[in-house]
Amino acid sequence: MINRENLYSNKGKKSGLNSFKTRTAIANGLIYFLLTVLAIIWIIPLLWLVIASLRKEPGAYTPYIMPKEYTFDNYIKLFTNTELFNYPRWFRNTLVVAIFSCILSTLYTLGVSYALSRLRFKLRKPLMNVALVLGMFPGFMSMIVIYHIIKAIGLEQSLTALVLVYSGGAGLGYYISKGFFDTIPRALDEAATIDGATRSQIFWKITLPLSRPIITYTVLTSFLAPWMDFIFASVIMKDNYNNYTIAVGLYQMTTRENIYNYFTQFCAGAVLIAIPITILFIIMQKNYVEGVTGGSVKG
Repeated sequence: MINRENLYSNKGKKSGLNSFKTRTAIANGLIYFLLTVLAIIWIIPLLWLVIASLRKEPGAYTPYIMPKEYTFDNYIKLFTNTELFNYPRWFRNTLVVAIFSCILSTLYTLGVSYALSRLRFKLRKPLMNVALVLGMFPGFMSMIVIYHIIKAIGLEQSLTALVLVYSGGAGLGYYISKGFFDTIPRALDEAATIDGATRSQIFWKITLPLSRPIITYTVLTSFLAPWMDFIFASVIMKDNYNNYTIAVGLYQMTTRENIYNYFTQFCAGAVLIAIPITILFIIMQKNYVEGVTGGSVKG
């Protein structure tokens, strides 16, 4: 004989399960729709930039969106017509500054983060709080003082000055890396210490090999800052044309006297400068996300 209570109970469970699946499907549909709309909004300016870089007609404004004629001359002229705007030299300057700043910033950040994560000393908490507060202030607030210091030591309008500026305050961004180091068991350090390893050996041979995600995150963020910066580069370089970075050089193409003839080349230069960092980010995206999520713990 069939138990009616069990039958009604099973029907209720199935009905509740179907209702839950329906709500979940609707919620996912709304989320995907919103993400699609946001993706379109973000992609439209990029597509417009690429299309403008292929436009044959000069000028910054046209009454139509799609060009009447397409050409690759804007890309070719960036590397052949270098008398007024030396794009290859600016690209090289930017690459050199970004690489050296990235190396120094990564070493500073990881070193400070490891020390604050593993070492215990009297002023540890106050130093962490002071560094956190200082990191909240925009960097450009100090650019005049920094410029006069650089000028006093004879490094004004040099690529070395840019490397020092970009890497000097890297240690203030310790909190993400410190949070990641806090997730690594201290038992590993203790075991290595018992075996006779020094602090330096523990850091280089044990901790860093286990920290690939946070190293990737630190490298990318340290590389992006000098790659895209305009404010400090323009203040330090001023009229030193040969030491311009890409951001400062491309800006010169958009001045009133140059924008009509060089706007499409400006778009081409912006597309080219975005390609390397985009490829680098896509390749390292997995480790980048792991570094951010792994370093978001409280410690």
